[in-house]
Amino acid sequence: MKGYNGETIRNVALLGHGGCGKTTFLEAALLSTGVISRLGKVEDGNTVSDYDKMEIEKGYSISASIVPVEYNKVKINFIDTPGFFDFVGEVNSAMAAVDAAVILVDASSGIQVGTEKAWNSCKHFDMPKMFVLSKTDKENVDAEALVEELKDRFGTSVVTLDDEDALIEAIAETDEELMEKYFGGEEFTEEEFNKGLMNGFSTGNIVPVLKCSSVKGEGIKEVLDALVKFVPKAGTHAPYTTTDGKEIASDPNGKPVGFVFKTIADPFLGKINLVKIISGKFNTGMELYNARAEKAEKLGSMFYLRGKTQGDCPSAVAGDIVAVAKMQYAQTGDTLSEKSAAIELPGVEFPAPALYIAIEPKNKGEDEKVGTGIHKLMEEDPSFRLERNVETKQTLLGGQGEIQLGIVTSKLKDKFGVEVQSVPQKIAYRETIKGSSDVQGKHKKQSGGAGQYGDVHIRFSPSQEEFEFSEELFGGSIPKNYVPAIEKGLVESMQKGPLAGCKVVNIKAVLYDGSYHDVDSNEMAFKIAASLAFKKGIVEAKPCLLEPVMKLEITVPDDYMGDVMGDMNKRRGKILGMEPISGGGQKLMAEAPQAELFDYAIVLRSMTQARGSFVMNFERYDEVPAHLADKIIKEYQAEQE
Repeated sequence: MKGYNGETIRNVALLGHGGCGKTTFLEAALLSTGVISRLGKVEDGNTVSDYDKMEIEKGYSISASIVPVEYNKVKINFIDTPGFFDFVGEVNSAMAAVDAAVILVDASSGIQVGTEKAWNSCKHFDMPKMFVLSKTDKENVDAEALVEELKDRFGTSVVTLDDEDALIEAIAETDEELMEKYFGGEEFTEEEFNKGLMNGFSTGNIVPVLKCSSVKGEGIKEVLDALVKFVPKAGTHAPYTTTDGKEIASDPNGKPVGFVFKTIADPFLGKINLVKIISGKFNTGMELYNARAEKAEKLGSMFYLRGKTQGDCPSAVAGDIVAVAKMQYAQTGDTLSEKSAAIELPGVEFPAPALYIAIEPKNKGEDEKVGTGIHKLMEEDPSFRLERNVETKQTLLGGQGEIQLGIVTSKLKDKFGVEVQSVPQKIAYRETIKGSSDVQGKHKKQSGGAGQYGDVHIRFSPSQEEFEFSEELFGGSIPKNYVPAIEKGLVESMQKGPLAGCKVVNIKAVLYDGSYHDVDSNEMAFKIAASLAFKKGIVEAKPCLLEPVMKLEITVPDDYMGDVMGDMNKRRGKILGMEPISGGGQKLMAEAPQAELFDYAIVLRSMTQARGSFVMNFERYDEVPAHLADKIIKEYQAEQE
């Protein structure tokens, strides 16, 4: 794969619903260009792009993989992306490295949710795109009807390349002069036609539709021809904007700049980083600077990847994609450049986790092993998270859905030999008071030698602040040097409330009286006295349980609004408002207790056929309804017995 430059490289992402034929299309492209001698099958586990053990086992793509296809002296760097929605992070990684996308549509299934998501992803990243109807060899396929469906769903920009009238009209809309010429009844010159076609594709005003049968090898070369013709040359990419607003041109003669868009954890080679060369030339052995890590990185081993197969790559230029092994600090989203001209490009976008599960090792004492393994897996897939809830003492694994989290735990067992199990997720309840109390806390101990004596009188009441402390001592009832110990005793007591052992908040404590002993009083005695006062005072001041309430922004197609709103009401939730979103659908603003939302990602996906999405953030704490609070308190008390 030597001898390619920015003029002869095209970078393309393959998108589409799971099972639409992306991986098989690549097999057909490799077969038609003589790289392989027989068509691999996903179900047989012998395809070039689905080479990971887990992918072979599951029968679907989990990670984005790069498969270059050399065709008519052009190298098309295809990035095959997973179709399951849990792996949207892989799609976003791919989109950070390509100049166009192919949305494959299973002609026997028609437009699916994944088709819509692929279209929306292209819109989000402002990515030129084309549709390829796959599996046209299947029975009862009506490709022409599907083309009309695509036009109805996605607009008049969708055109077949043999529909001259629609093409001319679409080309006219790309340029004011061409529009005038079109309405004036004049024909376009061949140069105007081709230029308009190319401009229309690159701006998204023209979305070509092609057809193929990967199994029969029909239409594959036509798709490759279209990609060579339409996809912008890798070296003509618009300038890249750095995080501080500078522009970097895609110049083979410029200073070397590379962007790490994906990381692979190879069991034999260790960490492999996939790098899109933004500018300049990369050579094996050269040293570059990682601005995020503030460290130098050596390109010790550089090669091309085709699935898992490695090809020699002593050097590569702007526009190309290379694999680099054994970089010490590099991770997905990093920028490599010269230290004297260090820059950072915006990182890869990863969605916030929609689903969290609580996990613990199956075998005791393996917590560290679990943490090490998961952090290594996060290098490969930064779209999931590991969090430690300090209040509930639980380890939480967050991702886009059950499939992704299942893959993470399976890989943990497969690659690192450690098993985890999912356990019920606990909620970080809080306790507070609704009333006031006036109590005494007295600690007196006498047992040979020095004794202990501390006596405090404290008023407790609700506060807007988490903890408010003041003293109104008079007449030397307690020496001032003991006051900090009393405050500390109260603060430490707040970590465990009397109802369910939860953190206590929004308390005002006023120390107003007490007594001391010249010999037996000390800081520890007053600290204990304060804790005794706290326990008594909170119980007497109408304590109650608080629960976290979350704010949600839910994006829902109009057809599912009733179901989603009804479900939110069942979750003790409130709809706060709604607003229409461009392209159809509504954004619902809602609030609901966290206790009712652990499975929301799964249920919303099911209710909306995966068309709905949501973002959730902590909003505040509210009082738990009495019947639920009683149940929580009883469960806690049973655990303490």
